[in-house]
Amino acid sequence: MKARIKWIENSSFAGQSGSGHTVVMEGPPESGGHNLGIRPMEMLLLGMGGCTAFDVVQILQKSRQPITDCVVEISAERAETIPKIFTHIHVHFKVSGHGLKAHHVKRAVELSSEKYCSASIMLGKSAAIHHSYEIIDLN
Repeated sequence: MKARIKWIENSSFAGQSGSGHTVVMEGPPESGGHNLGIRPMEMLLLGMGGCTAFDVVQILQKSRQPITDCVVEISAERAETIPKIFTHIHVHFKVSGHGLKAHHVKRAVELSSEKYCSASIMLGKSAAIHHSYEIIDLN
């Protein structure tokens, strides 16, 4: 896996993934940013959220659960001093479907957090990560 980051100006950077997708990242206004791009630490949370959402949807589909939507909401706390690493992360899944079984959703979240989601497991080396879920029944 490769990535390339190019400085644009001030505190703006273009990040290009190995698969050719580009995203603009930028520091906060107090560091010269103009609020035109995502903060790099926000990008970490988005990456983790995308990784775990992918897992949960795949696991539920393989379990033949009638999932129609999955939203992951993440909140995080950072250390007060440099390096301002994440210290606590809460990941909340909102899983929608027709007659989803709670034990399947619970197991999908557990498998993602404990076995499959590389981003969650890596961030879990420095931050306490807690997971929760809710099922939105569309019946």
